[in-house]
Amino acid sequence: MTTIHSRLSALLLCCASLAAGASHADDASTEAAPLAAIASLDVPRYMGTWYEIARFPNSFQKKCVGFATASYSLNPEGKVDVLNRCKMANGQSDQAMGDTRQIGGASSAKLQVRFAPSWMSMLPMVWGDYWVIDLDADYKLAAVSEPKRKYLWILSRTTTVDPQTYAALLQRLSKQGFDISKLETTRQTN
Repeated sequence: MTTIHSRLSALLLCCASLAAGASHADDASTEAAPLAAIASLDVPRYMGTWYEIARFPNSFQKKCVGFATASYSLNPEGKVDVLNRCKMANGQSDQAMGDTRQIGGASSAKLQVRFAPSWMSMLPMVWGDYWVIDLDADYKLAAVSEPKRKYLWILSRTTTVDPQTYAALLQRLSKQGFDISKLETTRQTN
């Protein structure tokens, strides 16, 4: 486990990088149409554990070598808590606990997530966009990103995905302006 101080430092560095990059959009994101979230999200149905199947490389998961999961649960206030976990090269687990807030109505698929301490929640830079941009009807396979397409995660309720289903998702993501060649597969089995 990492210390709270190092986790907070990494988070603040990531937020500063996001803020600095906001004025310099990637070529891919300026050529593509604005990213859209799915039309409607049944938040209680989305709760539970999701296995990371693939992701765009990012600084805050660089120590993760596999077995990454995101577990979502509704807290007593009706908001969503998230626990992200992964295994590091030394065999230890790394985890980050955060919470989300919905942007829009109760069925909006546009959320924001925060892993910083709650006392920092009033600072806009500690919130990151979390948009569900693709989701199958059975809530078993999802793609999550943000408006600039810098981040992308493919999540599944199982550790493996049918190859044809996965290929179809990649095709849809490509049509949405994502460079799918940047995806890194996440190890989920020994």
